[in-house]
Amino acid sequence: MLVTIDMSLLAEQIESTSLLEWIAVGFGVSEVLLARKNNVLLYPAGIIGILCSGFLLVDAKLYAETLLHAYYLVMSIYGWAMWKNRSASGASQISRSTGAEQRITWAIALGGWAFLYFMLTNFTDSDVPVIDAFVSSTAWAGMWLLAKRKLENWIWLNVSNLVAIPLLFHKQLILISFLTIFLFVVAVFGYFDWKKELDRPHEKFKTV
Repeated sequence: MLVTIDMSLLAEQIESTSLLEWIAVGFGVSEVLLARKNNVLLYPAGIIGILCSGFLLVDAKLYAETLLHAYYLVMSIYGWAMWKNRSASGASQISRSTGAEQRITWAIALGGWAFLYFMLTNFTDSDVPVIDAFVSSTAWAGMWLLAKRKLENWIWLNVSNLVAIPLLFHKQLILISFLTIFLFVVAVFGYFDWKKELDRPHEKFKTV
């Protein structure tokens, strides 16, 4: 896939970006930065960003993407509750995925990939159904792990980001592609920050 950057298109996109879209991007960036810091406020920030994006997607008649954001909204509410839950069933501390959780993660990723591919090929005019479905399904898996406060969420989210970057450039969504590059870099640091926190067995986890 040949990727070229049209700087005039980038400038045009920046100039035409609405206030609501800037707010959505701003809260999206805040969400990932707060996630890197292991701060539960990532969820209210994410919810605001998702709601703003949802209005934009409905206005653009991108109903499939709107449904995807609805999933993110549900997982954000679930994750917020899990992170605040101090009981054994909650996710008040960073941890690594168990074997059972890894199997669930793979089931979400592969099952989601197959489901989204079927939907895209049968009910949309998508010309990149395989890659588009992969980007979303791996993000689904990552969001589920983030809700569980699992270290591996960063790996899955960055697999999604890594594939999404050239796809977005290919679709000439330059502004969003640069945002995704930024999120990719932050997620790399997020993984190592969480791992460092996790590798401190004699210190109390930060659970802001």
